[in-house]
Amino acid sequence: MRLCCCLLLALSQMWSFSALASSEQQQRIEALSQELDIPLKSLEQAAEQATYQQAVIDAITRPWEAKPWHLYRDLFLTEERLEAGLAFWQEHQQTIERAEQEFKVPAQIIVAIIGVETYYGRHKGTYPVIDALYTLGFHYPKRGTFFSKEFAYYIRLAEQQGWQLDEVKGSYAGAMGFGQFIPSSYIHYGVDFDNDGKVDMLNNPVDAIGSVANYFSKHRWQLGEPVVHSAKANSQQAEPWLSTKLNIENTWDELSKAGISTDAELAGDTAVKLLQLEEAEGHSYWLAEHNFYVITRYNRSPLYAMAVYQFSEQLRKAQAQNNAK
Repeated sequence: MRLCCCLLLALSQMWSFSALASSEQQQRIEALSQELDIPLKSLEQAAEQATYQQAVIDAITRPWEAKPWHLYRDLFLTEERLEAGLAFWQEHQQTIERAEQEFKVPAQIIVAIIGVETYYGRHKGTYPVIDALYTLGFHYPKRGTFFSKEFAYYIRLAEQQGWQLDEVKGSYAGAMGFGQFIPSSYIHYGVDFDNDGKVDMLNNPVDAIGSVANYFSKHRWQLGEPVVHSAKANSQQAEPWLSTKLNIENTWDELSKAGISTDAELAGDTAVKLLQLEEAEGHSYWLAEHNFYVITRYNRSPLYAMAVYQFSEQLRKAQAQNNAK
């Protein structure tokens, strides 16, 4: 009898938790419907269609950006990826040059982003986007507000594009296509760069190239300006200037007076941020400028931004050598 009562109590508690979760989800869906002007029925039907994926939770809790720099770097700066990038650049050279001219974003940055994100379309993701965004939006409280809104944007985007909700695959975070745009970015920054009347970043590299360039342009890339400089410092000099914030809040005058040095010629009022990256032995130090911050608008990780920058430099130098032959 006592066992029976315990089982009934446990079942009651489980039902209460489930009912509470369902109620919270419904309230969030109703709020999103009003906030984004998306039909409530469309959001409700999409939520019913979506499936919780534990693999998505597992993936977001162990991102690659958690690795030390010397291991993270080696994931992207490879000879194979460089060769693939040069081949992509050659195949789409006219489109890339047009994007650089129109959006004032360097060709090597555009090519590097697509290479780091999807290896030039080889790895666009295997998670159903609807499931990934539903899982993170309604079962991952740490980022629930953000991802539930992306879930709603995906419903809008799918309707605009004429997609079946369950047909699009992407990353565990719901990013899609050659450039791995999340739904809100797809809507706000996607461009029809081949003028065929449709923005297709899933399968059309021309639209992807234009959209990546547009994204950087809208985030105020400064053409011709530096990205980052190598610096020299010891841990005692560096410690007061290290921060997890991505904003560029210090000046070179401040850091140089603290004993930090660089071979670059910088005006005292140049806005910079000191970065410390973990090497196999010790640390390396870098001075990031505004364009480095712009790269972090694409992925909010200094490791990601540094990998993109260093890969872009490999591409730029190799492309210049090929052009000189």
